[in-house]
Amino acid sequence: MSAPGVHRPRNVGWARAASFLYGDWGTSKAYVIGLAFLTVQFSSFPIILAVCLFTGLVGYNYIVVCKHFPDGGGVYSAARDQSRVLAVLGSLLLLADFIVTAALSGWDAMRYLHVPPQYVKISTLGVIVLIGFLNYFGPKHSGSLAVSLAIPMVFVVVLIILLALPHLTFQFMDHGARLVTKANWVAFVGVILALSGVEAIANLTGVLKLDEGSSHEVPIVAKTARKAILPVAIEVVCGTALLGWAMLSIPPSYTPEIKKNYEVMLNFLGEHYGELTWNQYGGGLFGWSGAFIGHKVGLLIGIVVGLLLLSAVNTAVSAMIGLIYMLARDGEMPKSFTKLNSHGVPWAPLFIAVGLPLVLTLFTEDLDSLADMYAIGVVGAIAVNLGSCWYNKKLGLSWYERAIMGITFLMLFAIEITIAKTKPAALFFAVCVVGIGFALRAYSMKRAGLETLTVKKELAAAVVPERWENIRLNFSSSGQSVMVAARGITPVLRFALEESKLRQGPLYVLYVKELAVNLPGPVGTTERPRWQEDRRAAEIMYGMLELGRELGVQVVPVYTVSDNPSMSILDLSATLGIDLLILGAPHRQTLAMLLKGNVVTEVANNLPPNIQLVIHG
Repeated sequence: MSAPGVHRPRNVGWARAASFLYGDWGTSKAYVIGLAFLTVQFSSFPIILAVCLFTGLVGYNYIVVCKHFPDGGGVYSAARDQSRVLAVLGSLLLLADFIVTAALSGWDAMRYLHVPPQYVKISTLGVIVLIGFLNYFGPKHSGSLAVSLAIPMVFVVVLIILLALPHLTFQFMDHGARLVTKANWVAFVGVILALSGVEAIANLTGVLKLDEGSSHEVPIVAKTARKAILPVAIEVVCGTALLGWAMLSIPPSYTPEIKKNYEVMLNFLGEHYGELTWNQYGGGLFGWSGAFIGHKVGLLIGIVVGLLLLSAVNTAVSAMIGLIYMLARDGEMPKSFTKLNSHGVPWAPLFIAVGLPLVLTLFTEDLDSLADMYAIGVVGAIAVNLGSCWYNKKLGLSWYERAIMGITFLMLFAIEITIAKTKPAALFFAVCVVGIGFALRAYSMKRAGLETLTVKKELAAAVVPERWENIRLNFSSSGQSVMVAARGITPVLRFALEESKLRQGPLYVLYVKELAVNLPGPVGTTERPRWQEDRRAAEIMYGMLELGRELGVQVVPVYTVSDNPSMSILDLSATLGIDLLILGAPHRQTLAMLLKGNVVTEVANNLPPNIQLVIHG
């Protein structure tokens, strides 16, 4: 839990959040329709429509989840209100989803970028290692990449639909097949690959911009979340349905080619309809020119879709790092997993987030086998999330929200059981991830000396720390307040003491522990960060408290964990009503400066005019 009066910067708008979501949902079209055709060929249109409608239904449920969890509504946060074990189970299933997402997106990206089939596996391995290296410096700029690639992807989808529009027909579809059959249900379950992005949005609610009229004390992000999810859901539902229709409007004589290109279906559709369109308007005089134009359209589509798929790999890797770190910090994984490198990235989660997709890719032969293992993790995680919310009576859901959520949960549960029954490889994979995860949890709890006891509600309520937060004393100080952002024992601390003595006000000594991780939920999910447990921070704080007592200066230690130090400094300066902010001159290597930016420059550019800034050299 964050310290009183201290909040995470809420600087993610609906457009940026929608881009994060589209990075996962938008790429699903790249392989969903191809896999559907591979399963039941020209009988696949009802299945594609069913997947689209179910995706929209899940999207609606997550609009409700985001409304009721403004500080982070991912599976861990939602399920933890019911049971820590259930929360860990949901998190491990989500981890399994991220592992497959990284491998599957990387594999399909190589196919869309026209890597020869014999080199796809080795190229995918190389891409995952490269993205892992970039995440060594933290995922600070990964969001910008997702935003910049979302718009070209929408353009590609619209382009294919416009090219195919004159040729759309129901003529070649299999109209004699029965809709409700066991085979169709299994096929429907096999192509549900467009769901996991909603977990990313639920985790982001802790940093979404507040709705107009709300405050940090009573945060509301319902409108922001709805504006982020709704347009993406509409695009994914309508775009996937129309692209599926375009695929099934190709004559059956092309069946061998469609099967051959199921991994790169958008590329194939662009080439096919680009060639048809050019020959149609060119009078069919130059067939070779139509093929040339179609090839160029397909090449453009391949590059755009391939780059967005690479962005999805990066998002999955950084999400795994954040998820594993959060579990370790919460005591559910070994504490050694919280050790950070010089850029604020935890070492062990970084290696795990890169190593597991590498191992999965090594033992994979094609995209179809990866898709088989995908759904069991994401469907299970979403089922745990929605089931926990549906059962939670404290959320205040309306009767129709609870009814829709209950129906969705039951459908997800049935899908999860079907996957476990029909896809042994997926079940084996999920059991391995969950089993190893719970083994690590048991080991970490044993090392920490924790023991589970069963007590009555009355006794448990008496020892809950949050119960006493409301009666803690809060003293306000007179004079001009000063804040110094400390990174070590440097002369800037002495200067800050002199200024505080002169101004006769409190001195806030701020230490920001940089954590370059995209956390799935609020930074302080379960415990307040303590500077006493951070060796570097403790050296500074104890020394400043002693000097403050000698000089008669009130020293107030302020400690926070952040993936964006400049925004945390700005947020705390405004929250605490600082009159003078003192920063030390930056000393950073050129590469780190290039990748991460200059904190002093960012603070100087965004500091409110009523706060003075002093940069001490």
